[in-house]
Amino acid sequence: MQVQSYLFFDGNCEQALEFYKKALGAQVEMLMRYKESPEPPPPGMVPPGFENKVMHSSFRIGATTVMAADDCTGHPKFGGFSLAISVADVAATQRVFNALADGGKVTMPLAKTFWSPSFGMLTDRFGVGWMVMATA
Repeated sequence: MQVQSYLFFDGNCEQALEFYKKALGAQVEMLMRYKESPEPPPPGMVPPGFENKVMHSSFRIGATTVMAADDCTGHPKFGGFSLAISVADVAATQRVFNALADGGKVTMPLAKTFWSPSFGMLTDRFGVGWMVMATA
């Protein structure tokens, strides 16, 4: 059994993927647009103008696969969870934290905790919550 994260964006999934490529070195492994679906969606499911939006994507951050799409059913909100990212050391924590915080909101600045020499929390420019921590 495996549990993976699937993020639904409000029409800006492609911009988020580009941001994560730059900020985290993410590698997009698959991207399919609504217009590329091998089967047409049920009538009325995909709003007009969504043809070029992301129907499904998967990308890797380190050894982790995350999936994402543009939600065609409404205005998604990221709430009640954060993605936790562990990096090797304090310097890497600072770099990753700053990259993700660019255009976002820091909710807890990086600081030493009893479980990590550097830990902080933020919400990125797309509304996704992150917890960034050093493992050593």
